[in-house]
Amino acid sequence: MAKRELTARYLFFIAGLFVNAFGISLIIKANLGSSPISSLPYTLSLNFPVTLGQFTLLLNAALIAGQIWLLKRDFRKEQFLQIPVAILFSFFIDCSMALLGGFTPAGYASQILSLITGCAILGLGVSMEVIANVVMLSGEAFVKAITLRTGKEFGITKIGFDTTLALLACAASLMIAGSIEGVREGTIIAALIVGLFARFFNRRLGFVNKMITFAPNKTPIQPYEDNCNHRTDRN
Repeated sequence: MAKRELTARYLFFIAGLFVNAFGISLIIKANLGSSPISSLPYTLSLNFPVTLGQFTLLLNAALIAGQIWLLKRDFRKEQFLQIPVAILFSFFIDCSMALLGGFTPAGYASQILSLITGCAILGLGVSMEVIANVVMLSGEAFVKAITLRTGKEFGITKIGFDTTLALLACAASLMIAGSIEGVREGTIIAALIVGLFARFFNRRLGFVNKMITFAPNKTPIQPYEDNCNHRTDRN
């Protein structure tokens, strides 16, 4: 891959990372729960003096360690790029939460609208990351590592992974606060529709791939295709 193309892809990926983080933050600000993969960090952030971004970084670090344990020698050196990506993603989440600090939807209808808008933005961010095709976020990379070791289908494994995180969030909330916080109907809605938005944008942003490959007739290779087709959350 030419240096010019690689630079363009990383810049587009970073932009997608911010869009992703902003979508997650808007979903949370709707106050109807968080996206499944953010449910555990969000629940913990409600009960400890640690930011959502910081807990997200800790979760990503654990997922990277899990990949190393699962893949062992099959864990490639380039996969360590997940570390700076996780740091940047966590920073973007805290920045997005700060930007939306004064935003509080009034009424359930406004909450639902904010939730759906956040899911659409998150889906756009996922699509941008798919098109950039440079680094896989640690959540999806961990699921992929499981599929490589077990032979299970990616989509089913991803659903199980997201469900496990949501259940852990519920359990942690019950133990710490005595009630369930951070997991509500919005968590289920996000699980159902973010993937739909991601596929919608993925089909309509194909021209971007042509722009950043500088080769209009080149067929893109998208390692996240299964993730985009089966995604239940991202990031």
